[in-house]
Amino acid sequence: MSADQPAARGWRLPFSISFEQRMTTPKWLPALTSIGSLIVAFMIGGGVIAIAGGNPFATYAHLVKAAFGDIGVFNDTLVKASPLMLVGLACALAFRMKLWNIGAEGQFFLGAWGASAVVLAPLLPRDTPGIIIIPAMMLAGFACGALWGFIPGLLKAKFNVNEIITTLMMNYIAVSWVLFWVFGEWSESGFQMSPMFPRNTWLPRLTDYAAQIPQLAGLTLHLGILFGVIGSVVVWFIISRSRWGYEIRLIGDNKQAARYAGVNIVRNTVFMMMVSGGIAGLAGMAEISGVVHRLQGAISSNYGFTGIIIAWLAKLNPFAVILVSVLFGGLIQAGREIQPSGVPRMLQGIILFCVIASDVLLRYRIQITRR
Repeated sequence: MSADQPAARGWRLPFSISFEQRMTTPKWLPALTSIGSLIVAFMIGGGVIAIAGGNPFATYAHLVKAAFGDIGVFNDTLVKASPLMLVGLACALAFRMKLWNIGAEGQFFLGAWGASAVVLAPLLPRDTPGIIIIPAMMLAGFACGALWGFIPGLLKAKFNVNEIITTLMMNYIAVSWVLFWVFGEWSESGFQMSPMFPRNTWLPRLTDYAAQIPQLAGLTLHLGILFGVIGSVVVWFIISRSRWGYEIRLIGDNKQAARYAGVNIVRNTVFMMMVSGGIAGLAGMAEISGVVHRLQGAISSNYGFTGIIIAWLAKLNPFAVILVSVLFGGLIQAGREIQPSGVPRMLQGIILFCVIASDVLLRYRIQITRR
């Protein structure tokens, strides 16, 4: 033993840290880790803003004011949160079965395209009453999103092709497909957009009832917000109260046990990817019918990828998806007043990193032992 070894030992910490795998997870721990992840993420983000020469406290105060400061900006926050709710639910449902659907962005675009086809092809006459044409657009949006989920679902179920790769690459195909139509057959004078949809295809908005309630004037929140709320209830019922939900949980927890119990893995895999894609496609329909009222290339503020963060931060809880979507809707809305592409995306990336890192606390118990 060398002479300097005892001295080296003297620099050791008086305790050691080890990780013990959890057999059970307390019910309160997922919510606590999500809140803690947000706090740590905003602390790290504040540090980055401070290093860049900004005031993190003033920045965050302005973000809160710009997203929730009055009824007008809160209305805009909810408009941004509406598609996020559906996309977050689409990701959360697939993730519960350990199917990593990274293609919600492409399914969102295909749903928007399918709903537009009802109006622009047209599949129904342009003067069709809204009570008929809007449900038809919803059905077409869901069907096209489900089709875009069916392809990677079938490849996963039949040939065990990694769904992360297929869904991710199909995002680019979907965006290019939409661009082909808005620059070509459906283009308005060669611009990257289609002609404006007729008013009978617009989802009802609060401002449409300003004649009866003057306080609603200028509020553009549309019926799509109810799609997300009702969808959360439906997804919760499927997961918690239905036989299919039991099969979903069983496959997600232990695929071998599910196969031994007689659960059809292939059918559930394909069907799950279709339902997940359909929900994301419905979000695309709601965005073009409730907000932009035309098909164009710039219809998504990275909603599909943001939905992945929302699903993880909500710990796959359908009701928590609503709250987290409002938070991220506010982040997108307020971030435009500071730096459209910088601060919001930086915070989203930091939040995703912190949420993934916090999963260690759900799987392992940290033990600190005195030496």
